[in-house]
Amino acid sequence: MKRFLNTIKNIFKIEDLRTRILLTLGFILIYRLGAHIVIPGVNPEILSELQKAAPAKAADDLLGLLNMFSGGAFSNASIFALGIMPYISASIVVQLLGLAVPYFQKLQKEGESGRKKMNQITRFLTLGILILQAPTYIATQIPQEAVVSGGSFFTISSVIILMSGTMFVMWLGERITDRGIGNGISMIIMVGIIARLPYAFLGEILIRFQGVGGGLLILFIELIILFVIFMISIALVQAVRKIPVQYAKRVVGNKQYGGVRQYIPLKVNAAGVMPIIFAQALMFVPLMLSGFGGESMSGFATAFANYTGFWYNFTFATLIIIFTYFYTAVTINPQQMAEDMKKNGGFIPGVKPGKKTAEFMDTIMSRITLPGSIFLAFIAILPALVSLAGVDRSFAQFYGGTSLLILVGVVLDTLQQIESHLLMRHYDGLTKSGRIKGRGSVSAL
Repeated sequence: MKRFLNTIKNIFKIEDLRTRILLTLGFILIYRLGAHIVIPGVNPEILSELQKAAPAKAADDLLGLLNMFSGGAFSNASIFALGIMPYISASIVVQLLGLAVPYFQKLQKEGESGRKKMNQITRFLTLGILILQAPTYIATQIPQEAVVSGGSFFTISSVIILMSGTMFVMWLGERITDRGIGNGISMIIMVGIIARLPYAFLGEILIRFQGVGGGLLILFIELIILFVIFMISIALVQAVRKIPVQYAKRVVGNKQYGGVRQYIPLKVNAAGVMPIIFAQALMFVPLMLSGFGGESMSGFATAFANYTGFWYNFTFATLIIIFTYFYTAVTINPQQMAEDMKKNGGFIPGVKPGKKTAEFMDTIMSRITLPGSIFLAFIAILPALVSLAGVDRSFAQFYGGTSLLILVGVVLDTLQQIESHLLMRHYDGLTKSGRIKGRGSVSAL
């Protein structure tokens, strides 16, 4: 405990790090304040009453997920109701275009100038998505009974406010990345998720103490299970398979270069959270169809729209495994890694350089991706499994899925950045070993 307190003191001794942390907290405070500002013309009390009285639908699981990512702003009809998700959607589209379109591939290779152009394209694409999403949100999520004064003026002004709110949140995220600590966009999503945790936990406590809920013992067991799941998620995010690389010895003048052994850390879960996002996007289709089709839907489609149903979770897990292999294949190129290794005079002991090295690394990636994809699929369907066990759905969302992996990943990334600042100035780090392995681990190449 004493060592931890000394580390906190060391953090605030570093002026640059202290300024970054305080700026980050300030930007987060602005975001949370904005999440509670309701769109002008909407009565929040009537809106809350109508939402409580509305019957539950299959599509509510989708809305609940969006509401959690926005920190409750989605259900509150806040000026930040659409949150950062339109920007995330645009970023995913641009990233996919970078895998298939030559123009975007060229931009990726142009360094800083290419990155700026891609960021600009992402912003314009975000605006295009907002033009579609903002009117849809007003039409479907804000009941007319909660609107004080409707009409065209309310619709147009609300669309402009929602679009401006998302662009402002995007700007806050970029400022956190540039002047704060951690990745700003990920930090905003994490803050939104954490903001819903106290409400979900309180709801679970109330359920457990209603006589039939099991009381304190069941709640304690749930917290232990949640802790174990967090540990498993951390292991999944950090797990790597180290490939030994030997570099040829070179003598230039009186100095010797190379001749040392290094390692290429291949991540067990190289795809991160992206397979869950892609699979979730496809699984939203039956949820949406169930909401529009009503009783006319077939039993088969309704089964797929059931959040806790067998077919929904089986299909969801299968898609995650498929997308994990797909995303890993398009983001990690063993052929390119083998060529770079050969150019730098490196080789894997016992494996011929060139084609054999590429085949060896491809085999290793295939082997480690299988358990990684299975673990990822298991974590993704955990919220549904614990819901069937009696855990409240709001609290069950924290047992797995996208929210849990985002929490773990962002926390590790932020700790890694703080650790780097401390070690640069010769202070003790946050761990006894002095190093935290996060997602930003750099390859030996």
